[in-house]
Amino acid sequence: MDWKECDLVEIVAGKQGGVPLVKGTRIPAEQIVEESELGSPIEEIADNYPSITREQISRLIAYADSHKSQPVR
Repeated sequence: MDWKECDLVEIVAGKQGGVPLVKGTRIPAEQIVEESELGSPIEEIADNYPSITREQISRLIAYADSHKSQPVR
């Protein structure tokens, strides 16, 4: 997944090994998407990660859904 165009995600060399993270956190963006794909409702994901909002979670999932078939650049 190419997260470079998502304003909710940052990639910082040396922070969590350069994995795309939800801005201002150490939460991998892919982890949020994976939990959703495994059937966790947004409310449950928000309960598991109180440092991000339901709106952010929804936007991350929507971004991932719209960019799944695009190759990583």
